[in-house]
Amino acid sequence: MQGAPVLGAPAASPVMLIGQAPGVKELVIHKPFAWTAGKTLFGWFAGIGLDEEALRSCVYMAAVCRCFPGKLPRGGDRVPNREEIANCAPWLEAELTLLAPELVIPVGKLAIASFFHAEKLEHVVGKRHRVTRAGRTFDVVPLPHPSGASTWHRTEPGRTLLGRALAVIARHPAWRRIVREATPRR
Repeated sequence: MQGAPVLGAPAASPVMLIGQAPGVKELVIHKPFAWTAGKTLFGWFAGIGLDEEALRSCVYMAAVCRCFPGKLPRGGDRVPNREEIANCAPWLEAELTLLAPELVIPVGKLAIASFFHAEKLEHVVGKRHRVTRAGRTFDVVPLPHPSGASTWHRTEPGRTLLGRALAVIARHPAWRRIVREATPRR
């Protein structure tokens, strides 16, 4: 792993967004989802009530691995290995225990796999799952990774399942509560 850990702003929130690991740009900018994938992700969330600034301030952002895993020899980011994932796991467990989220949104296969096994994204995206972990039971609504390298969320069945997942998130009581709190009163 390379560089210092990349962390989201502190937010006491009933909603946690969990990424896979920071990329090289996040390492420089010092915040999660700070580049191309972030633009896509924040566009998704803007469509259900929270723009990037609001989301960063009222959703707790974590990751399976907190440091940049490095580049592959032929380009692209390296996927963290089992040992690296295990080294970071206590941080995620502690966050789940301390925050006691009502809704967890894992983004990408690695983040999804930290909650349950999924052979294919189409088996889990677009649905709400009840999970017990760290002594807490909460809802998990997985999202595909918003990477520009991935076409899954731009082609079928991914496009439809992404829309369903965002609709499930938008209806969730914890999400509705933070959107209501983030919306300025007139």
